[in-house]
Amino acid sequence: MTSKHIETTLISAGRSKRYTQGGVNSVIQRASSLVFDSVADKKRATAGRASGELFYGRRGTLSHFSLQDAMTELEGGAGCVLYPCGAAAVANAILAFVEAGDHVLISGGAYEPTQDFCSKILAKLNVSSSWFDPSPDCDIAPMVQPNTRVVFLESPASITMEVQDIPVMVTAVRAKAPQAIIIIDNTWGAGILFRALEHDIDISIQAGTKYLTGHSDVMIGTAVANARCWPQLRENSYLMGQMADADSAYMASRGLRTLAVRLKQHQESSIQIAQWLAQRPEVARVNHPALPQSKGHQFWQRDFSGASGLFSFVLHQRLNDRQLAHFLDHFSHFSMAYSWGGYESLILANQPEQLAAIRPAGGVDFIGTLVRLHIGLENVQDLIADLSAGFARLENV
Repeated sequence: MTSKHIETTLISAGRSKRYTQGGVNSVIQRASSLVFDSVADKKRATAGRASGELFYGRRGTLSHFSLQDAMTELEGGAGCVLYPCGAAAVANAILAFVEAGDHVLISGGAYEPTQDFCSKILAKLNVSSSWFDPSPDCDIAPMVQPNTRVVFLESPASITMEVQDIPVMVTAVRAKAPQAIIIIDNTWGAGILFRALEHDIDISIQAGTKYLTGHSDVMIGTAVANARCWPQLRENSYLMGQMADADSAYMASRGLRTLAVRLKQHQESSIQIAQWLAQRPEVARVNHPALPQSKGHQFWQRDFSGASGLFSFVLHQRLNDRQLAHFLDHFSHFSMAYSWGGYESLILANQPEQLAAIRPAGGVDFIGTLVRLHIGLENVQDLIADLSAGFARLENV
């Protein structure tokens, strides 16, 4: 057999005998100091410290190497760096490639902390940033500058879920700035629904906190790089002291084994609920990439192999504070929380002006309250009943 389906790879990746040592799962190896039996062993480990030799705790243990190998295989890269969270993966991936005088071009629909890192931290390092409209028809070519060193993508866009024409964007960047490093936040697609490196993207980042672990109990970030970027990303991240603890690496490895079946259920349930919401009189628009009316649906259909459980919808009306509290405070199955990607369903709301404030380019094109949902693994009919009760509460405020 020369190739495996992704479901099989998720089960087998990172489970060599070196990592499992006779068990089913990789071992949990907690270590700062790693002991050498001889001068020769020390020399060998030092020479191979970048290629999986046990050298020093910050370089990683068997627990880390197992997850790194698995992620590298899953996303088709040359190597994977682990970070303490997704935001650290974003920040350090960018820092690995920029210096004073460089320019970063970033999606105006990127995760808010990603945007803040560029505007508040990079600015202090004399690295300039500009933003492009996350609309599917945005032409980024005119915004690529001679000193553009990093182009940062996120598709679907955070919260509003627009899907961009990534191949066209990548082609435009390569034509105008061949030296630029193209990075994508690939968390929504869990690294497997969108094959970033196969689309000539250099680095695929995930907040493994979300779908990789799947249980809302671990913080971890991953960055899988191609051969062009792997050595520099690896060494710069090491020098910045970036690592994850062994227990978190183990939990992420364990989460991989059920990722395919979880994503299938997230997709099935989220599409069913999105379609139901699209028929509700209170709803002006549903932002779910799998729905034909969602912005960039044609690009999702072409470039993605599936959908996850995160999407949003816009109400016709802008809820006042009292209405919003009455709507959000009494759900039985939807909890209010940041993050997403676990087995539980979540709900949050944003007013148009709140989103406009974090959209440096493009603003917003709606006037009603936006509600973001993560659809977990509960029974769909129970979730629909919960949402129905929420709409009913609005009628009585």
